[in-house]
Amino acid sequence: MSVDVRKIVSHVEDIWHDGGPKLAEPVRKGYVAAVIANPFAGRYEPDVEGYMEELKPLGLECSKRLVAALGGDVAPIQAYGKGSLVGVNGEIEHGALWHVPGGYAMREMLGQALSIVPSSKKLGAMGATLDVPIHHKDAAYVRSHFDAITVMVADAPRPDELMFVLAMTTGTRPHARMGGLKAEEISKWDGLR
Repeated sequence: MSVDVRKIVSHVEDIWHDGGPKLAEPVRKGYVAAVIANPFAGRYEPDVEGYMEELKPLGLECSKRLVAALGGDVAPIQAYGKGSLVGVNGEIEHGALWHVPGGYAMREMLGQALSIVPSSKKLGAMGATLDVPIHHKDAAYVRSHFDAITVMVADAPRPDELMFVLAMTTGTRPHARMGGLKAEEISKWDGLR
């Protein structure tokens, strides 16, 4: 079995403000979505886990593309997330195939990235939206980085496709002020605090 990629889509936003004062530098937030054939569509396959290994090169390719789209330097990247949108002839478990290839690829690209990569997955028709959760790459409890990005590719996923997404951002929500652990207060380096 091999990975049949139909398209890869990149999207980047430069966010200058969210109704408050203009930021000195914009927060860059983006995603890369890979649309591939679902080799398990239309049937129940009891053992799908092995396909994760075949997806690992795609995870690295998507991570590289996303870092490049965000400016090419990993140093400013502070937060991440991932998600899967499964075409209607698949099952939600097929979206879970992205956990290892997507999450570990971002961690490899970013070097230090201790926090679990938040994730979402759902079934959907072409043009369905997927909200991908985002949080700090080193400490999941850094509240200022709790965010999401909405992903939509107009012609994906087709019924027999999967859409795998990686997301990253260079900062907090604009004007984050809800308290909690701040990035500069990370002290345990355990992925949480």
